[in-house]
Amino acid sequence: MREALSGLTTRGRCFIAAGAAAAVCAAVLHERDLLRMAIFLAVLPLVAAAVVTRTRYRLACSRRLDPAQVPVGQRAGVVLRLENVSRLPTGLLLMEDTLPYSLGGRPRFVLDRVRPRGVRAVEYPVRADVRGRYVIGPLSVQLTDPFGMVELTRSFSSVDTLTVTPVVHPLPPIRLGGDWAGGGDSSARSVSTQGEDDAATREYHQGDDLRKVHWRSTARVGELMVRREEQPWQSRAAVALDTRAAAHRGDGPGSSFEWAVSAAASIAVHLAHDGYSLRLLTDSDTDLNAPRGANTAGVLLDHLSEVRPSTRSSVAPVVDVIRRSTGDGMVVAVLGWLNPSDAELISRALTRSTLGVAILLDCATWVGLSPRQAAEAHEEFEAVARQLRYGGWRVLAARHGASLPRLWPL
Repeated sequence: MREALSGLTTRGRCFIAAGAAAAVCAAVLHERDLLRMAIFLAVLPLVAAAVVTRTRYRLACSRRLDPAQVPVGQRAGVVLRLENVSRLPTGLLLMEDTLPYSLGGRPRFVLDRVRPRGVRAVEYPVRADVRGRYVIGPLSVQLTDPFGMVELTRSFSSVDTLTVTPVVHPLPPIRLGGDWAGGGDSSARSVSTQGEDDAATREYHQGDDLRKVHWRSTARVGELMVRREEQPWQSRAAVALDTRAAAHRGDGPGSSFEWAVSAAASIAVHLAHDGYSLRLLTDSDTDLNAPRGANTAGVLLDHLSEVRPSTRSSVAPVVDVIRRSTGDGMVVAVLGWLNPSDAELISRALTRSTLGVAILLDCATWVGLSPRQAAEAHEEFEAVARQLRYGGWRVLAARHGASLPRLWPL
């Protein structure tokens, strides 16, 4: 009740003041009718406050996002459902939902009257130009009585999360190399070593039989490697993303980093739809084995919606990621700026049994350079590409404004 009284409007306060003044005049003039009027003026705002207080605790609210996961730049619908669960009709209601600044201003709606047990639904669109998770809510409802004496604001506690994912470009159905993944007893196939020590080995995974450890490859690589004598019929692939802030140029949605994230998302979703058992890795410690099924793309995009540039400047974490993924048959690495020595380290990380595809970003094209600087940057970029090709990578050069579907055919 105290909170309701603090919500008295100017009209309500004026009624109480007028009632008090009329009561004083009635006492001085000995006017009984004037005293009745004074009591009416003073009591009306109090009764209104009591009614509003009772209505305040009898409202229910729910929110639905359609869809709850949306690509950058596309709209999602927010549906608010307000139910009056009391036996009294409400007065004028002002609804205001809480939104992050990136999604726009706070939407407001006015509901004239909600009958007892009645339901009202309102909808508004939201759109984000930046990836991430956005908390929507809570909803606040401003309650008023029919006479406009009291205004009371109620905030609901429920919130919902909108996930804004990177843009996914449909890629042409090109036949890619793969690998027969290990770990099963049925539907097995023997893999030929083709005379190479590492052609039938992969990185050790927890649960592998220690009797299958290939000690020669282990000594050469420096990590525990196991033989792949029998493999089930299943293609495997890994997508590695270079997230180093120092390896990218530009700001905001038009930066090379956002292009790289979108490329990684497009390739991962494309391979998942083609039936690959997919693994997503970044140099910032992300290592996701995507579950197979109808929701594979959703899980991948959900993780990529929160990827941020890392503060690491060394290429060593990128090399480590590629080494950990070389047992997955095919590796698609989305790489930012590299120098020739970095390229040499990455080329050495690729084993001969693995198909390596490098999406190499020419980050110098994302910034304005003088003709001389642009020529020097282009020369260095070509040297890096040659080094990767020499190491066995298939290199796809990506420049500012490039279309991934046009680059993707191998």
